Amino acid sequence: MAQAQAHGTPAVPDNGIAPAAAHGGIAVEINGEHFAHTGDPQMPLLWYLRDVLWLTGTKYGGAHGGSGADLVLVNGKLVSAITQPMAKLAGKSITTVEGLAADDGTLHPLQQAFIDEDAIGCGYCTPGWLMAGIDLLKRKPQPSDADINQLPNSCRCGCQTRVRAAIKRAAGGKVGQA
Repeated sequence: MAQAQAHGTPAVPDNGIAPAAAHGGIAVEINGEHFAHTGDPQMPLLWYLRDVLWLTGTKYGGAHGGSGADLVLVNGKLVSAITQPMAKLAGKSITTVEGLAADDGTLHPLQQAFIDEDAIGCGYCTPGWLMAGIDLLKRKPQPSDADINQLPNSCRCGCQTRVRAAIKRAAGGKVGQA
C-alpha cells in the first residue's frame, strides 16, 4: 500500500475489494430513463429489453421481426427490436409499450381504445399493434381501413377487425365512450 501512495495513487484498503474501471457502454434512453449497455454491442434491442431490463411487453415474433410483435419506437420511428443491434442505438430514445402510459398511470388513448373495443385477444401481439397504431396515428391522424391494413402486424387470434375499430376510435377521439 505504501508503494501506491508514493506514486500519487490513492491507497486501496486491504479488504480485497478494488474499484473497477468505469464502463462507458452504449448510452440509450428507454421510456424516459437513461441506460448504458455494457454487453455485446451486437445484442439485439429485443433481448436487451427483455433479458436485461425485464421489459417483457415487446415480444419475439421471429428472427426477422416479420410479425410485428417486437415493434418499438426509436426516435419516434417504428422499428423491429429484433433487427436493431444495440451498437446502432447509441444516443437514441426508445419507447416500448411499457412507456406509453403517463406517469400517473393514465393510459395512452390508443391503449384505452384497445380496452374499449376488446381488441386484445390472447395479448401476444397487442404491444406491437399498439406501437404500430401509434406510429400510424402520428403519420395519419384519420387513417383509412387501407392504411390500417398496411400495418406490419399479424394476429393469430383474428383480432384485426377489433384492432381496426380501436385505431379508428382513438383517431375519432371517442376513447372511453360507450
